Amino acid sequence: MPSTFRKTLVLVLLGIAALQPAFAQKRRVAIMNFEYGTVSTSAAQIFGTNVDIGKGISEVLVDRFVNGTTFTVFERKAMDKLIGEQNISNSDRFDPSTAAKIGKLVGVEAIIIGSITQFGRDDKKTGLGGIGGAIGGKYGLGGVGKTNSKAVVQITARMISVDTGEILASTQGKGESARSGFDLGGAGGAAGGKFGGGGVDMKSSNFGQTIIGEAVNNAVTQLAKGLEMNSVRIPAKALVIDALVADVSGVTLIINKGSAAGVKVGDQLTVRRGGKAITDPATGKLLRRQETMVGTLQITEVDDVSSTGTYRGSGPAKIGDTVKNN
Repeated sequence: MPSTFRKTLVLVLLGIAALQPAFAQKRRVAIMNFEYGTVSTSAAQIFGTNVDIGKGISEVLVDRFVNGTTFTVFERKAMDKLIGEQNISNSDRFDPSTAAKIGKLVGVEAIIIGSITQFGRDDKKTGLGGIGGAIGGKYGLGGVGKTNSKAVVQITARMISVDTGEILASTQGKGESARSGFDLGGAGGAAGGKFGGGGVDMKSSNFGQTIIGEAVNNAVTQLAKGLEMNSVRIPAKALVIDALVADVSGVTLIINKGSAAGVKVGDQLTVRRGGKAITDPATGKLLRRQETMVGTLQITEVDDVSSTGTYRGSGPAKIGDTVKNN
């Protein structure tokens, strides 16, 4: 085989390998709010009040994944609602087995839990992120008003199989930011040396311009890359959509499942109608109900809990018809 041909073949194969991830099936994951108990004191002193940085950082991670090509992320509001309905305590949410159960309930393939292990200045002596020594005792990250300020944020995350509770991967992200002439607040610090308390939006550009915001973004970016690299460890499962027609207006149908159940714009679903019921002659228990396909539904709009589509079929659809993807 000529050397030129071999080189060309190798380049082609490498090109195909590089394209494979782009066509790989996205893995469905849910992200729990990160635990931040060990750094809560330093975070409160940084912001001037208690701020749920665990929720804030997990939301930043969600944004990374939503804009990426590796994961489909379960909607956060639906997750919070489910956790509330299941009456799951804060401490239990970080237990792998409990997290796996939550993931099964929301229909994802893996669930991500994590903790913030460092949030402040990289000062091994204090154990509190280097808080203190600031002008007026408010910030203190590297010394507010000093020429040099440095922020460090470190996060650990675990990716858990919802089927087995097995930890599929564990990865860390560490971000640092140091700028001469800038204090902790940078462009985002509020008047009086505080961020404005619980109103901190860690996804905002205002927060991102601060050195603590830069450290958060750097840590999350590194963490996201580590999780994406380990996405191949998640066993792929077929997504099952089983919905009901909730409203009929001509050829426009609304069904009772949305993005939380994996429905996407462009999906082609089948519309079926229930028929004869098959029961167990010994117990009278329903074994199955025969269904007849009456048409198809092309999804055009999706929200968290419902979807709208255009129906085509041999006859009109009815409220209560089943809608499936197989």
